[in-house]
Amino acid sequence: MSALSGFRVVEVAEQVAGEYCGKLLADLGADVVKVERPGWGSPTRALAPRVGDGSALFAYLNTNKRSAELDLAGVHELIATADAVIDDHGETWAAAHGLTEAEVTGRHPGVVFCAVTPYGRTAPPEFDTAVSLNVFHAGGWGYHTPSHADPARPPLKGPGRFLADYEGALDAALCVASALFDRMHTGRGEFIDVSQQAVLVSRADCMLGRFLAGEIAPQNRRDDYDQAGPASFFACRDEFVYLYMTSRAHWLGLKTLMGSPDWLDEFADDWLEFGVTPQRVADFRRGFAAWMSSRPGVATAEQAQRLGVPLVPVNDAADLLNSPQYRHRRFFRDVTHPDLGRAAYPTAGYRLSASEDRSPVAAPTLGQHTAEVLAEARRPRTPPAVLAPQLKVPCRARGGPLQGVRVVELTKVWAGPYAGKLLAFLGAEVIKVENSRAPEEMRAYGGTDVNHAPYFLSINPEILSVDLDIKTRQGRDALCALIARSDIVLDNLRPGAMERQGLAHRDLVALKHDIISVSIKMWGNDGPLGHQTGYAPCFAALAGLASLVGYPGGPPLGASMRYGDSTVGAAAAFAAVAALLHRDRTGEGQFVDVSAVEVLSSMIGDCLFEQNLTGRLLGPDGNRHPDMAPHGCYPCVGDNWISIAVANDGQWHRLCAVLGADHLAADARYRDSATRHRNLDSLDADLSALTDCHDATDLAHRLRAAGVGAAKSATVTDVIGDELLWQRGAYRFVSDRLEGRRPVLGPPWRMSRPADIDTGAPDLGEHNDYVLGDIFGQQGARTT
Repeated sequence: MSALSGFRVVEVAEQVAGEYCGKLLADLGADVVKVERPGWGSPTRALAPRVGDGSALFAYLNTNKRSAELDLAGVHELIATADAVIDDHGETWAAAHGLTEAEVTGRHPGVVFCAVTPYGRTAPPEFDTAVSLNVFHAGGWGYHTPSHADPARPPLKGPGRFLADYEGALDAALCVASALFDRMHTGRGEFIDVSQQAVLVSRADCMLGRFLAGEIAPQNRRDDYDQAGPASFFACRDEFVYLYMTSRAHWLGLKTLMGSPDWLDEFADDWLEFGVTPQRVADFRRGFAAWMSSRPGVATAEQAQRLGVPLVPVNDAADLLNSPQYRHRRFFRDVTHPDLGRAAYPTAGYRLSASEDRSPVAAPTLGQHTAEVLAEARRPRTPPAVLAPQLKVPCRARGGPLQGVRVVELTKVWAGPYAGKLLAFLGAEVIKVENSRAPEEMRAYGGTDVNHAPYFLSINPEILSVDLDIKTRQGRDALCALIARSDIVLDNLRPGAMERQGLAHRDLVALKHDIISVSIKMWGNDGPLGHQTGYAPCFAALAGLASLVGYPGGPPLGASMRYGDSTVGAAAAFAAVAALLHRDRTGEGQFVDVSAVEVLSSMIGDCLFEQNLTGRLLGPDGNRHPDMAPHGCYPCVGDNWISIAVANDGQWHRLCAVLGADHLAADARYRDSATRHRNLDSLDADLSALTDCHDATDLAHRLRAAGVGAAKSATVTDVIGDELLWQRGAYRFVSDRLEGRRPVLGPPWRMSRPADIDTGAPDLGEHNDYVLGDIFGQQGARTT
């Protein structure tokens, strides 16, 4: 059976975020019933790209779902039969349709209800017109995209068209799955309110945490999220490669790769760690660009990887479709759609070994399943039940849907720890296994000692720490005893590391037959490229994201350098909870194989599908959008920028009214959406001339009040000072032994029964007594 087989989810969502959340659940086996407007269907059925009589976007977002054409007035009867409901409308719409938090929890107390919206259900109505572009900028990522930005050119929307929607949907799916786990054990429903803006802010915890806590002062420059060093894109004989280097080992490998030319002698072997200056970076890039320009990208990157150098090709959709790695892992699956024909659909970035691998079924036609859905709604239904409960007694009862779940974390840096943090924020007891003789990298960066390291403090609140040297017999025995008393083992170590330490999944099964082991690797755990390693910017280059970011007609510039790790961590957390639902219903554990590159490819899944379907290669497109014009970022006073997105002609006229631009409203070049799309260059230039005398914050407010999607492109200071985020609890104050009270980034969701979050990151080995004493003395202890 698939991991989520037997769960019924009613989807009243009508936008990308809600539909993608439903897709994530449906593709893992949930029965997702999509409620659509009679005669019209979901608005996404009309969105570009249109191919024949269908929307490729709708086809991608709605695989494995059923469609019921129903008036929303009768939806409550269907909700009463569901385990969960997904919505993506604002509070005004919810009030008009009886789907506010009070009404839902009153009428359906046993149902999990999740709303995923641009700024959360508590945001004022003026934010209801926001689209992904606005949220991407309000969340701070837009201002810092691309990396190494030219401050005179507009910030970019990031890869694809719907990044903020997909990110919000991923956390919504994680919360729904977690609440379903709690519902199986307790029978309780849950109300979940996910803010896409808060999700994007959470994804930046590694950087923002230092600014938020006052460790460093933000400069409010476009490069605040960048890293010093030579990381960049380089042209080669056949397109582009991306190079990322941070260590002496990387440098020595690169010297070998290049044959140690004399000009490299100007650089000390440890310059990446202790001698990075703008001049050295410029000198290196100039020399490496000349060397790389005549070389083949893929072959050189493979040679570099064998030397431990994180050099990767910059892939596009055609590269991925033909990739032997993606073919081996069957990332693309052929599906025949009644309107679009046969095409290769991207799938998910994780594989669950014991859950049936569900092949995609084409998106439904409007109302295709109405009769059978209504018939089922009238019949009694038994929801999924727990076969063998295994909830444990935690050291501290914090509540949350995952309370009683224990996670052993063998992770480092960002992606793995971020996954552990999200599980902890949902109530799980997450125990990080560390070694004081060789602390993980994040404890070594930027602080005075291992317990005062800003990056580590930012990423690891509510985590427990045990100090074990697993290379010794005593340490290894203790780790094995801990795993035998846990539910999930999470790792993101280099390929082969777990196997060399005798901790492969088959070894863990010998310790606990139903253990869930979650492994995060760049390419996943198998395939011809499975041996390769890299960092988040490498993931984005390989996954096809970097090739989409840049100005029209220019080279790839890529997403912000820091984008990727936390997204991969969120996907790993979701897959782990899906496996947990499977285990508690079947008694069967499994291996969860997460490919970081595949996860990031799924964040532009609609773009990859479009290219596979049409054969038209997408490339850097600035801020352009096929359904909206204008759709871009425009200058304001003080070197600030504002994102503006116009979805229809009515919004265009309201935009012109706010700007006092009657001449533009009357201009034949901009008469309707089609003519505006034909004249995008002049449109952007004319708007830039009008916005550059305005304050970005004030103009954004006035445009939103007029019903136009707008947001200031937020600097670090703007994000930290955002009232909506503080009001939602996206920032929390926690306590720890060394730091006292300090602010951290909290969860990007609100729940009716949340987990307590009040403890900061642990000292190394802070919980040795609890782990080595209390847990090992609790063998067999259970609670319900």
